[in-house]
Amino acid sequence: MYAALTCHPPLGQTTTIPFDRKAVKFTVLIESSAGSEKTWEAALWHNFDDQEKWTSLNLRPAQEPSLTVVKASRNNVRRQFFTIELPGRPKHGGSLSYTITFRAGDNEPWKWANEQLPTTDGRLIYQSQDTLSDDLAHYINALPPYLQIGKEPSDSPETLLWSITSPVKAASGTTSGYSSNSLGRPLDFARWFALVRLWSPWLAPRQGKDRFQPDKEAILATFEREDGSHLVVLAVSGVDDVLTTLGHDGEGRIVIHSRNDSGEDGISRLVAAVGKDLNHAIAAVMYHARKLVMKYSVGTEEAEAEFKALANDFKPEWLENWYDGLSYCTWNGIGQHLTEQKLFDALESLAKNEINISNLIIDDNWQSLNHEGGDQFKNAWVEFEATKNGFPRGLKATVGEIRSKYKNIKHIAVWHALFGYWGGIAPEGKIAKEYKTTVVQKKDGVSGGKFTVVAEEDVDRFYKDFYQFLSSAGIDSVKTDAQFFLDELDDATDRRSLIRSYQDAWNIAQLRYFSARAISCMSQSPQMVFHSQLPSNKPRILLRNSDDFFPEVPASHPWHIFCNAHNAILNQYLNILPDWDMFQTSHDYASFHAAGRCVSGGPIYITDVPGQHDINLIGQMAGNTPRDDTVILRPHTVGKSTSAYNSYDDPVLLKVATYVGMAHSGVSILGIFNCTQRPLSELIGLDSFPGAEKGTYIIRSHTSGQVSKPTSSESNDSFVHLELPTRGWEILSAFPLQSFKLKRSHEVKGPDEVQVANLGVLGKMTGAAAIVNTDSYVDRSSGRLRIWTSLKVLGTYGLYISGLKHRNLDDDIMALIFGRPIAKHCVKVSEKCGDVLEIDTTRAWKESDSKASWSNEVAVEVVIR
Repeated sequence: MYAALTCHPPLGQTTTIPFDRKAVKFTVLIESSAGSEKTWEAALWHNFDDQEKWTSLNLRPAQEPSLTVVKASRNNVRRQFFTIELPGRPKHGGSLSYTITFRAGDNEPWKWANEQLPTTDGRLIYQSQDTLSDDLAHYINALPPYLQIGKEPSDSPETLLWSITSPVKAASGTTSGYSSNSLGRPLDFARWFALVRLWSPWLAPRQGKDRFQPDKEAILATFEREDGSHLVVLAVSGVDDVLTTLGHDGEGRIVIHSRNDSGEDGISRLVAAVGKDLNHAIAAVMYHARKLVMKYSVGTEEAEAEFKALANDFKPEWLENWYDGLSYCTWNGIGQHLTEQKLFDALESLAKNEINISNLIIDDNWQSLNHEGGDQFKNAWVEFEATKNGFPRGLKATVGEIRSKYKNIKHIAVWHALFGYWGGIAPEGKIAKEYKTTVVQKKDGVSGGKFTVVAEEDVDRFYKDFYQFLSSAGIDSVKTDAQFFLDELDDATDRRSLIRSYQDAWNIAQLRYFSARAISCMSQSPQMVFHSQLPSNKPRILLRNSDDFFPEVPASHPWHIFCNAHNAILNQYLNILPDWDMFQTSHDYASFHAAGRCVSGGPIYITDVPGQHDINLIGQMAGNTPRDDTVILRPHTVGKSTSAYNSYDDPVLLKVATYVGMAHSGVSILGIFNCTQRPLSELIGLDSFPGAEKGTYIIRSHTSGQVSKPTSSESNDSFVHLELPTRGWEILSAFPLQSFKLKRSHEVKGPDEVQVANLGVLGKMTGAAAIVNTDSYVDRSSGRLRIWTSLKVLGTYGLYISGLKHRNLDDDIMALIFGRPIAKHCVKVSEKCGDVLEIDTTRAWKESDSKASWSNEVAVEVVIR
């Protein structure tokens, strides 16, 4: 007989209980074959009273709560619910473990959930009511005497902060100075999370329990403690030519690894914080690190003055299309053998399918190289002009024709490496003859060996001339790759002369010539993170947030989403927008990637093979404005994992949270992904949605259109039962409800009190992000409720109206677009939910014969009487 069990709080995960919570309510759902007359029983096993002794409590049968079932794997099932409350706090400390047993009647044996199902025990960590200790030794054991530790004021609420320095010896000639000093052993923690250097250009997450032992050096490490607080340690680099990372000694101690490229003895810098909220503690170390690098990690006086002048002249609207327009990149779609004709074929395919991209990225292989084809690391750059093999008319002619033929394309970018190309500068080429060059040694490895680069003395002039050439050819943006080559330099003398000078030259040039329309790629080396990406003295740019999209490697796709979601835990504090990389809409994992990009808070690029497009999927990511521009619907915050400590191998769903609107009155959005190799299910309540802690909400599923009953974080009495197969995903949005009382005459039918929620544009993964402005109020003179909304795009506008089924659409509701009445055939009640009003603004716009206003937005008003 089929049987499945789902628990809230979930099994196999750790749930933190706030210190002011009086009791924990467990809800268990057992699904069994339809038609079965068996009465299930369930019990909660826990070690609440004694850590070494488990006891059981019988769960009570309960009425079915408000339940929205999404992606059910079986249709004919019988659902039985059980609940119990566990009051108080554990007698023996700050945490407990639990599991569920169940059986189909008195005569059946009890079954353990973690034996019958692909899960493990659940864990509750009860936050301590005690205040945080201001002694760092309370959190890290055996702090060595050679460390300089100072208490610092924190800019993040309810956190304590320390600065830590450790000595590192000077470089000797071309050999850097190295040190490995112990920090100590973190105390009383249950789980840890770290962002490690996957290899030189990329960061990636690692998680563990008990002993801290990441397999690679980390720049950030966090520890979930048994008292519900979090210890965070950040290694700061890019100050005084010192690189710092965190390792371990095999015994659980944190080791400070430092590399000093300066000719003088130096110090490595750490920042540590504790807080009862992990996000607050990470914010504390990042805010303080920003102060450090902006104080100490400065460039030349000329560079700082240039940054200030360019930033003062900058206008944010210059980036509107760059951030929010749909983009196309040539890399995977056209391949490495790029030609002008292949480029036009790809653009024509997009145009024929009415995919109106705003941005075009001409990726690798447009440049003039000394050995075109073959090993890219042996190819070096000859001259600024494009290769005559693929672009015989020159770059300017190609770009001019693109802009003439495809008016929807606002920005055209080209790719190049920070040093010019993968193999540097060709010694025999025009560039080498015009600028002073130097031969540098890179570390052993894939890109190892010697190559030629522009020397420090000429790097500013080199970038100025190159970007002037690009600008004159009609290029107005760049993707600058292989930036990690700076950290691959082997000699200390090269490192201290080139690492900072190249960063500053590039940052000034991209801001001066392209107004911050730049993508920084392969640049998650610590010196770049702290010197270029953390300071807030310039406009933010796009930053590649993880390793590449690899269309031919199936195992890479779930890891790609997982890695990006966890890297964003750190990168949300950088002065950047995270770029989750391009993807293909016709790929097996296309919708999985699309959902990830939509909740990322960053740009969306496609790299489709010409003719291979999923128009429906593109329509879920983007929409058309009244001027027929195609724009993405980007949430207002960076999307990041809600559970830093859950590892990639844990049998749990990945949740990526983002937000639209003002705090406590906006829409909390949750992208949910099954990154495992097995189907998973979970009961998801409002407590899973960051920012939805106050007020009453409805939860809506993007894929099914189903809407939950109203719920609040206090009651948490409404669940989405989500079942996701391997490669499965869902986007849930929690919309705040507003309550109004209508003033009405007696002849009008329907309830006087009404609750409404503005759903934005339906059919879009992040349709709430289509809302630019909205206002709802009861008109004093008429007593009618007016809901006014300005939308970014045309489409199906959705409005939740409680009791809509009791109202007459003809008599009680009127809709207007740009102040003109909308025809009745454009307005209907949703087939998915009887309380959702749907308005077809695309058809209404066409029938109104209106023209786009200066704002290029869609003004919709709904009047309820």
